[in-house]
Amino acid sequence: MSKPIAHYSSSYRAGDLLFISGQLGVIDGELVEGVEAQTVQALVNMSAVLTEHGATLENLAKCTVFMTDIGNFSAINSAYAKAFGDHRPARSAIAVRALPLGGLVEIEGFAHLGPA
Repeated sequence: MSKPIAHYSSSYRAGDLLFISGQLGVIDGELVEGVEAQTVQALVNMSAVLTEHGATLENLAKCTVFMTDIGNFSAINSAYAKAFGDHRPARSAIAVRALPLGGLVEIEGFAHLGPA
């Protein structure tokens, strides 16, 4: 799991909901190369946060995908779909001007965990 790069927590549990902060495609604080690899790594990092709470990607109810180039939507969507398989949480995809560390994609989400 990647460590937060600023003053925030990687996740916050509120009752049966887990809010997961935006995950970049980083390993040991360094971005991996390319938008597809960053998407895969961001989801690996998100999975690690979920694992800490006894959950998986299947628990995600909603994701927001931020990308610096809407032209990368297809590549990001392909990597995202491969990671999620048949599970299709609600999702928004938003083009933004820039992301921390020069990232190309960032993914945040919230999961339903059941009673605490």
